[in-house]
Amino acid sequence: MSIELKPIEQKLSITLNEVAQHLPAGSLTLRQLLTEIGEQGLLLFCIFLTLPFLIPVSIPGVSTVFGTLIILISIGLLTNRLPWLPEKLMQKSIQTASLINALEKSAHIFEKIDKFSHPRLTQLTQGTTVLQFNGFMLLLGGILLIFPFGFVPFSNTLPGLAILFLAVGMLQKDGYFVLAGYLMNIFTLIYFTVLIGGAVMAGKELWSLFGG
Repeated sequence: MSIELKPIEQKLSITLNEVAQHLPAGSLTLRQLLTEIGEQGLLLFCIFLTLPFLIPVSIPGVSTVFGTLIILISIGLLTNRLPWLPEKLMQKSIQTASLINALEKSAHIFEKIDKFSHPRLTQLTQGTTVLQFNGFMLLLGGILLIFPFGFVPFSNTLPGLAILFLAVGMLQKDGYFVLAGYLMNIFTLIYFTVLIGGAVMAGKELWSLFGG
C-alpha cells in the first residue's frame, strides 16, 4: 500500500496537548502511542519520537529504539510503501508520566512553530524524486540518532532536530523547514566527524604516552 502524505488538520501544539490529556496512567507501548496519534500519520509519529531528545526530559534507553523506528518509517517513504514496524519494538513500554511531561513542554515550543510554519518553497515538499530524497534525509537522521554518542552533549539533539524539521516541513508543505532539516543533518555529520577525529587523536596521544 502506498503512502499518502496529508497535511495535518490542526496545529501541532494542539495535537500534542490532546494526546497528553488522553494517555493512560502508568505506562504505554509505542503501538498504543501510535493509536493515540490516530490518523495524523507516520510523519507525526516521527515528531513524537524526537521529543525526548529535544527538551530536558529524560526517558532512558529510547534513542536506539526510537531511532530504529524512524529508520523504518523513512524506508517506507523511500519506497512509497507503508513500513513494517516490528512488534517487539512496538511493544516497547515507556512511562506515561515522563511522556506527558515531554509532550506538554513540547507543546509550548510548537506554539511558536505553528505561528510561522505554512506552505512555502513547495519545490522541496512535492514530487516523487523530492519525496524520496526527503525520505533519505530522514533515514540519515535516524541513523545519526542511534550513534553511540549519547553521553556527548547535543549528540541526540542535533539529529533529533533534523528529523523534526524534515517531518514538520513535509507535513506542513514548508520547504524552509525541509531545508533546515538538510542543513541540520550536514551539521550533525560535521559534529560527529570532529568527535571521532578528536577521539582518534586522543587515543594516539595516550598510546604515545603509555604504550611506548
